[in-house]
Amino acid sequence: MTLKTTLIRSVQLSLTATVLATSFIGSVFAIEIDTLEVRPSLVEPRVSLPANLITVPVVNPGEFFVPPMVDDIPDDMTGDMIRFGRDIFVNTQVYGKRFAGNGLNCTSCHISEGRQPYGGPLWGAYPNFPILRNKSHRVVTYEERIQDCFKFSLDGIAPTVDAPEMVALVSYSKWLSTGAPVGVGLPGRGFATIKKTHDPSSDEGQIIYKAQCAICHGEDGKGKKNRNGIGYMFPPVWGGDSFNRAAGLSKTKTLAQFIKANMPLGAGYTLTDDEALDIAAYIWINFRPDDPRTTFMMNRLAPKKGGGG
Repeated sequence: MTLKTTLIRSVQLSLTATVLATSFIGSVFAIEIDTLEVRPSLVEPRVSLPANLITVPVVNPGEFFVPPMVDDIPDDMTGDMIRFGRDIFVNTQVYGKRFAGNGLNCTSCHISEGRQPYGGPLWGAYPNFPILRNKSHRVVTYEERIQDCFKFSLDGIAPTVDAPEMVALVSYSKWLSTGAPVGVGLPGRGFATIKKTHDPSSDEGQIIYKAQCAICHGEDGKGKKNRNGIGYMFPPVWGGDSFNRAAGLSKTKTLAQFIKANMPLGAGYTLTDDEALDIAAYIWINFRPDDPRTTFMMNRLAPKKGGGG
């Protein structure tokens, strides 16, 4: 074998070894970055909360409107007002207490800071105002709708349209609706749609309530207060510190729609439509504050509104 032949064979062997090594390393890296691989450490949160409180339902791209993140609030005077509105919304008992008459926060009815689809999201409401409202049989502004929330759901008094709290809540609602189309009924607005197969039963509802709801809201329906005594960790669903008889959730069907999509907490859509209606019927028969639109005697003697389904 000549020197030339030997050199050629050496070069060929060296190239072959390089190719094999490159292929091996490439396959190793391909395995390491395989996007289909599931790593439990990445998908299982390391927190102490019960699993049913941290499970986030999968939302298909484009299924619901996605509001901006809190970090996106601008660092200027407008942003300060938006943050104030968010504080009122999340902790009404501290930042909006002068207008609130019970122990609830805005987030008691509007889940996840007003973000949750079918949890009364603000982005599903704000872009549709002014709107004709069946409750008052006239076109109302967004400010008037907030006033009703304070009068009925918070059993308090209506803030004036120029009150700092009102300006802040409108600013927060507007910001949370950034990018939402105006005048469009977006999927996820309001509460879930339900259909009944039988008339709601408060007796059945009591059984389901004790099994599914009492652990948070108490068998007496009076909720569980925060340790500092200000507001509730789990709000009362009836009693003197709950919403009054004129609130939207005082209607059995509306409350059932809310329950269906959002309760038990972290496990929405696990109850059937009829179970949600039965629970709502049981809650409806219990005491709550009077309708402020009518007299004391009418609240005592007139038929109670909002029953059925």
